[in-house]
Amino acid sequence: MNEISFISAFALGLAGAGHCLGMCGGISSALGFGGHHSNAVSVSYHLGRILSYSMLGAVLGFAAGSIEFSAWTMSLRYLAGILLIAMGFYIGNWWHGIMLLEKAGASLWQPVQRFSARWLPVRHWWQALAVGAGWGLMPCGLIYSALAWATTAQHAATSALIMLFFGLGTLPAMLAAHAGAAHLQSFLRQRGFKVTIGLALIVSGIYTLAITATHENHAHHTEPALHQLDGAHYPQHHH
Repeated sequence: MNEISFISAFALGLAGAGHCLGMCGGISSALGFGGHHSNAVSVSYHLGRILSYSMLGAVLGFAAGSIEFSAWTMSLRYLAGILLIAMGFYIGNWWHGIMLLEKAGASLWQPVQRFSARWLPVRHWWQALAVGAGWGLMPCGLIYSALAWATTAQHAATSALIMLFFGLGTLPAMLAAHAGAAHLQSFLRQRGFKVTIGLALIVSGIYTLAITATHENHAHHTEPALHQLDGAHYPQHHH
């Protein structure tokens, strides 16, 4: 299942090119005009951005995994399937409900934006790294949805890896904006490409829901049988 999650996370980042370019493309392009150190600045910015995704995923995954309650775990698995479907509908441009998360994160973003502003204009790689780390927290429905989905893994390393693959998926579009690669940007924005990825995410979500429901039903049917076995192995003694 982890392999499917990593592939889906990469596909989500890749197919979210249009949204990524709208939110971060201008920043990425601006960082490219820094003279001889522009490459180092650009790489540092994206490194900071992806590291912030991964660290947030690790923290949330650890927090979710610290709650040992079967109903909680099952609820998170259902949430993972629902979020995959919702993100698939967003990528396919059929429903934009996940963008409501951007409004919820607006208040969180304001202090981060003020803090990141102290590193502008960017002249050194370490400034770009700090800006990238801050920009990873921007109110983006796509990022927040990916984070919520990664949290359902309930494991720090797995959640971090999901966000790492998501961040790597956003790189082609962002690097294309930096390099002015119009052909790649055009391909990533093609309707057919986005529909394909959207449908794949929806199928993954449905599969996740189906597997979760199967495990839940199996657990319900197994539990009475286990009680019967307990009674068979440990009969009551009458005195």
